[in-house]
This record gives sequence, structure tokens and C-alpha cells, in this order.
Amino acid sequence: SCTLLFDAGDTGQGARAWIKQILNQDMAFQHIKVIYPTARARPYTPMKGAFSTVWFDRYKISNDCPEHIESIDSMCRGLTDLINDEIKNGIAKNRIIIGGFSMGGGMAMHLAYRFHRDLAGVFALSSFLNRDSAVYQALQRNEGVLPELFQCHGTADELVLFSWGEETNKMLKSLGVSTSLHTFPNLNHELSRTEIEKLKAWIVKKLPVEPAKEN
Repeated sequence: SCTLLFDAGDTGQGARAWIKQILNQDMAFQHIKVIYPTARARPYTPMKGAFSTVWFDRYKISNDCPEHIESIDSMCRGLTDLINDEIKNGIAKNRIIIGGFSMGGGMAMHLAYRFHRDLAGVFALSSFLNRDSAVYQALQRNEGVLPELFQCHGTADELVLFSWGEETNKMLKSLGVSTSLHTFPNLNHELSRTEIEKLKAWIVKKLPVEPAKEN
């Protein structure tokens, strides 16, 4: 069996309900457990310091400013605990995929490419990395195989510009990550049914049903 961690910001229940509303059913797999973690509430600078359930803080919503690395790293530690719990429950590390929407996708890229390069894969929907991201710096020292990245982005996204997602994809590709970028015309900062169906097909390809072990 395998595990999928889906970080969509907001709360885990909120993310699950949102996907259920789009698909008219839960995102379920016969052999894959789906976990929706919840970010903790923290003061969020783009909202003038108001408390918000976000994965990390940002100085501004832009790709040309420094990352708030302290809050990113603290969240990486928390999510590492979740990964380790799955491993303790008998799930192999290369049978775990992590990913998310918006900040959740950014979080997943930090987690996988800086700390957990032996995961099965990463997905980032409507997400981006800052131009001087710690992820890029870490990958310059890369040796060995990296998790594949599945990226989706709406061309009409007004919050996280499509060009930021595209730039992230090109940078990661140039640093040795095997990536795909799926574009969705007229899609704003949201999820679409086609996108989730594409994601599900990719997940099943990365985490196929394991053949039964012979005694």
C-alpha cells in the first residue's frame, strides 16, 4: 500500500471537501491512503499580519522577494513527522507522494527536493518557487535520482501568475528534475475536474498496485 499527502492550505477537511465537490466524490484509490494535513494558524504578512491557516509566511505574494525560510523550515519539520509516521506504519518511502495546491505545492517542493529526495513523486498545482529559492540552491549540490514533478497551472491565474509556475518548471528542469507542466486555458487560481483526473492518472502510474508477495 502507499500514501498520498495532499496539502491544499486552509484545513485538511476543507481541502477534502473542495475536491469532493469538484469530482462529485472523494479522491479515493483502492490501494492508496490519502492524507489531508492541516496547516496551523500563523500571522500572515500579505494579510497585514492577520492570523491565517497557511503553510508558511511570505514577505509578499511575488516570486522576486526572499523566502520566509524560518516558517518554511519549521513546517518542513512538522510534515517530516507525518512522513515518518507513515514509514513507521510500514509504508516504504518510495511509495509516498506529496503535493498540493498553491502554497501546498510550494511546501511539497521544499520538503521533497531539500529533505526527502527518495519519495515517489511531487505534485504542485497553481504553485511557484521564489527566484532565489532554497530549493534551487539545494539542487545545485544534487547527485542522484530526484522525485518526478507533476505541475499544473491555469493561464488565467491572477494570484499566482502562470509565468511564475512556468519559470519554476524551467528552473527545476535545468537542475535535473524530471518535470511535466500541464496548462489549463481560462483557469484562474482554482482546481478543475480535468486537472484532478489528470493528477489521479499520474498518481496511479507512480504508485501502481504492488504484486502480491509470494510466501
